[in-house]
Amino acid sequence: QVQLVESGGGLVQAGGSLRLSCAASGPSSGYYAMGWFRQAPGKEREFVAAISWGGISILYADSVKGRFTISRDNGKNTVYLQMNSLKPEDTAVYYCAAKRSSARSSLKEYEYWGQGTQVTVSS
Repeated sequence: QVQLVESGGGLVQAGGSLRLSCAASGPSSGYYAMGWFRQAPGKEREFVAAISWGGISILYADSVKGRFTISRDNGKNTVYLQMNSLKPEDTAVYYCAAKRSSARSSLKEYEYWGQGTQVTVSS
C-alpha cells in the first residue's frame, strides 16, 4: 500500500502561482510513476501531469503546458506541481496518484490516490 498526502492548495488571484506537494509513504512507496489530476465541480476528473520514477518521462495536459511544471524528489518521496499563470478555469480539487511502471495520462491506470487539495483561482 502507498499512502499519498497532498498539500499546498489555497486561494490565489488569476496570474498568481502555487506549488502543490504530494508526500508518499508506505512499505512500497518507491519505483512508482506519479500523476496529478484535478476535478472541478460538476466535471469529471482529468489528467494534469505525470512523471516517471526517474523523472525522464514527463507528460502534460495541453491546457497546462508552459504554465505547470511537475517534478519529484525521490529522496523525500515527494512529487511537486508548480503552477504559474493560474487562471480561474484551473479551479479544482487537485489529486496526486501513483502507479507502477510508466507515466501515463489515463486515470484508470493509477492504483493509489490522495485525498485531494483545493485550488481556487479568483478573477
